[in-house]
Amino acid sequence: MARRARCLSLRRNTMICTTIYGKLADMDTTGKQIETVDIEWHESFKKIHSKTTNTGREIGIRMGDDVLTRGLYEGDVIYNHDNLMIVVHTPPCKVIVVHVDPSHRMMTAKVCYEIGNRHASLFWGNDEWTFITPYNEPMLAMLQKLHGVTATMSVQSLDFTHRISSQVHGHHH
Repeated sequence: MARRARCLSLRRNTMICTTIYGKLADMDTTGKQIETVDIEWHESFKKIHSKTTNTGREIGIRMGDDVLTRGLYEGDVIYNHDNLMIVVHTPPCKVIVVHVDPSHRMMTAKVCYEIGNRHASLFWGNDEWTFITPYNEPMLAMLQKLHGVTATMSVQSLDFTHRISSQVHGHHH
């Protein structure tokens, strides 16, 4: 039995999406028009959004509290009704790709500590010696000074299935 989309009409052509139905790759898209909505990496753990899809459709997103820890991921279907699916797209952004030389493996702890101490999100890279964190100039400069560590700026999509930590909200002491 197919689940019906839970959307409320705000005004003409505006809807509120409240459910994550699954991953696009796991769903039958036969006869469906697929629209995407950009959710920036730093917005992925917010409950409420006002967005426009790639076709210009105005939507509102109002998720439950579980999105505060789960997040909205690339490929999440947030609307699935009749012949329309709306899917989350996480656009590429500036990141720092950090590679620890295996001969300096103890620096892995230093890299992770420094990134975590600045309350930045941290993601696994392509191998056990590579990490990714959102870009900011002071972080890049600090990481480039660490012995046995290479840090470079790149543009790519952040994959929250590879997150180690996700400090996207402010933190106060």
